[in-house]
Amino acid sequence: MMLRRGFILFLPRLAGLLVVACCSVSIVYMLACTPKGDNQQFSLPRAHSPTAKEGYEAILQEQEEQHRNYIISLKKQITQLKAELQGRSKQLKSVQDKYPDPLDIRLDHSNPEKAQANLLAFLRSQIDKAEVHSGVKLSTEYAAVPFESFTLQKVYQLETGLTRHPEEKPVRKDKRDELIEVVELAIGSLNSPERDGNAKHRVYTASDFVEGIYRTEKDKGTLYELTFKGDAKHQFKKIVLFRPFGPVMKVKNENVNMADTLINVIVPLAKRASKFRQFMQNFREMGIQQDGRIHLTVVYFGKEQMNEVKSILENTSKSANFKNFTFIQLNEEFSRGKGLDIGARFWKGNNVVLFFCDVDIYFTAEFLNSCRLNTQPGKKVFYPVLFSQYNPSIIYGHHDSIPPLEQQLIIKKETGFWRDFGFGMTCQYRSDFINIGGFDLDIKGWGGEDVHLYRKYLHSNLIVIRTPVRGLFHLWHEKQCLDELTPEQYKMCMQSKAMNEASHGQLGMLVFKQEIETHLHRQRLSSKKT
Repeated sequence: MMLRRGFILFLPRLAGLLVVACCSVSIVYMLACTPKGDNQQFSLPRAHSPTAKEGYEAILQEQEEQHRNYIISLKKQITQLKAELQGRSKQLKSVQDKYPDPLDIRLDHSNPEKAQANLLAFLRSQIDKAEVHSGVKLSTEYAAVPFESFTLQKVYQLETGLTRHPEEKPVRKDKRDELIEVVELAIGSLNSPERDGNAKHRVYTASDFVEGIYRTEKDKGTLYELTFKGDAKHQFKKIVLFRPFGPVMKVKNENVNMADTLINVIVPLAKRASKFRQFMQNFREMGIQQDGRIHLTVVYFGKEQMNEVKSILENTSKSANFKNFTFIQLNEEFSRGKGLDIGARFWKGNNVVLFFCDVDIYFTAEFLNSCRLNTQPGKKVFYPVLFSQYNPSIIYGHHDSIPPLEQQLIIKKETGFWRDFGFGMTCQYRSDFINIGGFDLDIKGWGGEDVHLYRKYLHSNLIVIRTPVRGLFHLWHEKQCLDELTPEQYKMCMQSKAMNEASHGQLGMLVFKQEIETHLHRQRLSSKKT
């Protein structure tokens, strides 16, 4: 009975709690679902506003308009993203076509047949990518890759430099072998029985070869077009061959630590104290201050200006706190080869990189690192091609004054040339220099000793690194070719002197200077009359 009475008393309280819970849920629902603008909230209709139904319709209509605009904006963004994705997909496909996935052409030794098929497919694709069957659109006239032509005896080339001729026999063995192989393959193709089935045909020989042209696209391969005599007077046979370049293969991946690699710069010298002062300014800035892993050996011939040279060296030592230098004095006639040889053999420390240098050379700290990186004892020697400066008085003759030296060291065809006929500046480990036999000490005076050493290295098993470098300059100085030189040395000296003055165009302006001045004078007279 008491339980029943208690339940009756609790029932109203339970009903009240349920009412309160329902009201709370309704309030939360209203708050969550009330429409909101970007920067404002919409309130419920008030007493003097339109009716509640009209107010809610207006709110819903405005909210719907906002949602519609938002959906339109999203659709525009999706369209833009699709277009961008399509563009990126085309770019990616273009890159993949140009640079195939290495996994597709990787030589898988576990499946040799697949590896061979992938490699052949890659090589065939190189023909399609190269300019063989059709031309490609080029941005400028300078983007075209020119052909060079050849016969059985001669090659006709555009990029001659200063040591090669426009027409010459192929000097390099790899070039000779390449062209001979191509001609033989073409002859073999012409004489192949498959050409005309079982029909009889003439036998082609090398004497039927008329000419060929070839060009190399560095990332694709070399195209050869060869012309042979035909069966009649004005008939020819043409064979097109292509040597595709294979995929790039990793050969080595190594860390190179040059922190403790010392360079011994050896400079032979006689007189020329003013040039030595300029050289020491460069040596101090680049060798001592920026690099710091350097030794200087000066081999001085004679006694004239010797005290001045020693004073310059000692002043640099004191001001820069530099003690890593050696001064060797010889009472004899100047011989560059002997000076370098004595300087190299004088070193008594551990194996060291030798940089054979001249007093009219300017080098950068970056070049010193190139010197280290391109030498390896028992394996590599470095023969950089330096940039030789033209006569500044000719280059800057139309200026008010000649700019400072640092501003003159610009690699352009108007300011200088790659000295590809010079082999005097070289880097090698001392052990390699000693093992190769050093310089020929019978050579006196200027020239010849550097070429002799270079040929020794070429005849050895060492790798000779020959490349232009941007941080090594030969500074212009007036060259004197002495009568004491042998005829061959004198000829080399005069050739060097002629090439050292100015570019072809600049020398032409000097030759036609009178004609140009006459023309300008006539122009001035003509302008005055009018």
